[in-house]
Amino acid sequence: MDWFTFNLPDFSFSFLSILLEGVPFLLLGAVIAGLVDVFVPARWLTRLLPGNATSSVFLSGLLGLVFPICECGSVIVIRRFLAKGLPLSAATAYMLAAPIVSPVVALSTYAAFRGQNAGMMTSLRLIIGYLVAVGVALIVHRLRIGSVLTPEVISRLPGREQKAGRGRKRGLSIAAIPGEENPAEPSLGARWLRVARSATSDFLDVAFFFVIGSAVAALFNTAVDQSLILPLASNATLATFSMMGFASLLALCSSTDAFIAATFVAFPFTAKLAFLIFGPLVDVKLFFLYGLVFRRRFIFLLSGGLFLAIGLICLRMTFLDA
Repeated sequence: MDWFTFNLPDFSFSFLSILLEGVPFLLLGAVIAGLVDVFVPARWLTRLLPGNATSSVFLSGLLGLVFPICECGSVIVIRRFLAKGLPLSAATAYMLAAPIVSPVVALSTYAAFRGQNAGMMTSLRLIIGYLVAVGVALIVHRLRIGSVLTPEVISRLPGREQKAGRGRKRGLSIAAIPGEENPAEPSLGARWLRVARSATSDFLDVAFFFVIGSAVAALFNTAVDQSLILPLASNATLATFSMMGFASLLALCSSTDAFIAATFVAFPFTAKLAFLIFGPLVDVKLFFLYGLVFRRRFIFLLSGGLFLAIGLICLRMTFLDA
């Protein structure tokens, strides 16, 4: 095949370069996620938020700067937060923004795009990611809760379990969800052990996708004849939407996906920006994880809406490709 020429030394060099650059950020993100999981009670977040719904949404979108977590754990975390009384709109803003609006993501994006306008890419990724998350959350605020959340999650919201005859007096409080604080506070040593277990679990789960993504990116860059994708890469619309589709299929962690995106040198700046914004919000693994909290119809609408919105936003910025 003239379009595909595999060379093991070239592939190995490219694969290891991507892998070794991204793993430290993946590990850092997993450790921070473990610390947030164990040492940050949900009640802290509810006390931080203002009473005004709109203000709480805008503030929740920034909580990832203080309580960063990757998209893999965000769904599980907001399920706990919802059960502790965090408003649905605020929880949605945090879930969508935290994987992007994060110091770990900012550092990894800047490091990955050195020499490729790193400051602009990092700034736009965080700003657009934040605005998209807040926009979705404000829309969710206007929807009926029953059209967004699954019946199981709704039954565990504060006050709902009593109505269903399964109140706290019968020992079925949502506080029993693993990872939340219990009345019998564990020792400090036990909590640090939970941090290590949580971080290890997150790291191993996400590392699998990162290794696969690194291999695919290395194979694409070293074995595939790059002239074949020039028509795709040279068309702004096709490049943008194809990169978002690729991000969804690769299912990378937001703390390392920039190292993959930066290798697609043939694609324009804005297409790679779309890759970095859409991937942490909608990918193959997230589609299934969202089902733990949201109704299937809402997931389809959310995925399609984000695909169109992010694509159109990035296409409006093609002047940056000049």
